[in-house]
Amino acid sequence: MNEPKLFALSATRDFGQAIGEACNVPLAQHEERTFEDGEYKVRPLETVAGRDVYVVQSLHAGPDLSADDKLNRLLFFVGALKDSGAAKVTVVAPYLCYARKDRRTKWQDPLTLRYMAALFEAVGTDAVVAMEIHNDAAFENAFRCRTVALTAAPLLAQYVKSLGEKHLCVVSPDPGGVKRAQLFRETIEAACGFPIGRGFVEKRRSAGKVSGDLFVGEAEGATALVVDDLIASGGTLLRAARAVRDHGTQKVVAFATHGLFMKGAAETLADPAIDRVVVCDTVPAFRLPQQHSIRQKLDVISSAGLFAQAILRLHRGERLDDLQSF
Repeated sequence: MNEPKLFALSATRDFGQAIGEACNVPLAQHEERTFEDGEYKVRPLETVAGRDVYVVQSLHAGPDLSADDKLNRLLFFVGALKDSGAAKVTVVAPYLCYARKDRRTKWQDPLTLRYMAALFEAVGTDAVVAMEIHNDAAFENAFRCRTVALTAAPLLAQYVKSLGEKHLCVVSPDPGGVKRAQLFRETIEAACGFPIGRGFVEKRRSAGKVSGDLFVGEAEGATALVVDDLIASGGTLLRAARAVRDHGTQKVVAFATHGLFMKGAAETLADPAIDRVVVCDTVPAFRLPQQHSIRQKLDVISSAGLFAQAILRLHRGERLDDLQSF
């Protein structure tokens, strides 16, 4: 069997290079060109006819391109690959934009995730791989092509194991994240070999304002592991951290797969209620000031090896269930 063809568009080239090194597949060559009028062209520079092709592009905004720019360029490239005869094209999007807009919350709201899925399908995408989707069921139902929702739980569990803590409690910062927290807790228990406590924090949203500090769980005297899919402003994690502190936890470590770190996040997460912040490298932490104190308690975990495993298994037709959220 031929090895897969692996491309990484320029906005995510470093991440793609790390994936290639992890699976021992060199990045294939391609051309990207922006014209004076702002239009764009992308094409493969290697033969892809009849090949199994994977394209890496993390669809977060910034620092130089918007999420829409990156999405548009990715769609163009998938189309070019299919027109060049690629047998199968799999999009590898470590961070998938618009995944949170999966349902209507207001009158005549758009279902943006579904519309984006239609765009991928229109250019011939055969499969989409992403990590820690906000709602796995909505992701799977939006696409008619194959979808693979990877979980960061194994990576984060190894980090927890390295801490050497024996009294732990996994906390969901809201009731909607209980399933994610449960998977994380089960993965940690398997890695560490001892039982882990659990808990969740109440969360209410009204007129755009989030409130709620009721905690239910087993946090007293424990190290609380507050886990979410992403960090935007950091407010949800800080609210949860304060709630578990009020219930006697000794230490709080905040976990998220995607660190978006929007405006104000550095100041929010620097609060002493949170001892450490742990994220994966699906979104570079370019929004955090280099000299800010938050950098001193931030740990970034590489996820390239996990994506490399997924690509190789997809190429070989092997099972992926231990890498996915169920």
